[in-house]
Amino acid sequence: MNILILNWRDIRHPKGGGAEFVTMEHTKSWVAAGNHVTWLTAHYKGSKKESIVEGVHFVRRWGSLTVYLYALIYLLLNAKRTDVIVDEVHGFPFFSPLLTGKPVIVFIHEIAGEIWDSMFVFPKNEIGKFLEWLYFKLYKHCLFWTDAQSTVEELVARGIPRARCIAIPCPILITPVTRMPKKEKNHTYICVSRLVKMKGVEDVITAFSLIHRRDPSSRLWIVGEGDAGYRNTLTELVKRLSLESRVTFFGYVTEAKKVDLLRRAHILLHASVKEGWGLVVLEAASQGTPSVVYNVNGLRDTVKGNQTGILTTYNTSAELAGESLSLIDNKKEYGRLQKNALSWCRTFTWKEATKQSLMLIKKYDKE
Repeated sequence: MNILILNWRDIRHPKGGGAEFVTMEHTKSWVAAGNHVTWLTAHYKGSKKESIVEGVHFVRRWGSLTVYLYALIYLLLNAKRTDVIVDEVHGFPFFSPLLTGKPVIVFIHEIAGEIWDSMFVFPKNEIGKFLEWLYFKLYKHCLFWTDAQSTVEELVARGIPRARCIAIPCPILITPVTRMPKKEKNHTYICVSRLVKMKGVEDVITAFSLIHRRDPSSRLWIVGEGDAGYRNTLTELVKRLSLESRVTFFGYVTEAKKVDLLRRAHILLHASVKEGWGLVVLEAASQGTPSVVYNVNGLRDTVKGNQTGILTTYNTSAELAGESLSLIDNKKEYGRLQKNALSWCRTFTWKEATKQSLMLIKKYDKE
């Protein structure tokens, strides 16, 4: 088959993240099965207009927003040579069904919903929510592919027929530890995330300030890059709370460094507004590090409450801190969650995930 992926970013984009990683893993398996895959995406500084990466043909044109307009031109010229279109949604889609009668699979990692209000002010937030409402109407006949079952439930609530929704969980590439690793001498908390407002890093820092009052020797590691303005907001918050000596911003790190930090930390903290899939939760679990997270879509799918980690009830910084301290104080419970989390992450494999996505595309192509 000739498969066309429409995604505003690619795996090498400076702002690429978990969504692009997941898409690439599926895409590589489609190529290995003998399919031809084109990934239309935005051009960025230093990128080539076209390249082949692990068998995937990347076509890069225009910018992160204008690529949506370019995609309309591309579809008019190339839709006839395409068997299946994977229209990947990040806030809003490419509106590909308007220009082609080809099968369209909507790959959506999360429904933006309240994220619009978290990330943008009026009128951008209202425009975003209107476009989201509109595309659900236009795409109702398409197949919706997502990562988490909680997103399926949200899609159904938005009017998408359950029979046209499928969730394929996302495994990790990190090799799980074979025995529980040695943790830092002082209690160490870690947050691994893009530094943007919707990820709730401010809540994590505020929670840590409460933890630090009870446990002055504790530390917080923040791993990840993002918006420079938001990064400044976070560093100012750390200063205001007098935590400069206890909070470390690592910025971008290599995969090996990330794994090392996850292995040495005691607890992963995550306070996002919403996630498509809490991939970093499973990565932490693979290194014997349980998570304390907000009970939101995506995170509630990767944390089995009171079995592999802790889901908060009210999603507040105070609760995040309280649950973390209770877990740290109870060594027996901490050890139980460690073992369960490690076993849990091993149940997800890329072999099974890519098998499901390939079957999905083959089946939909025949409809």
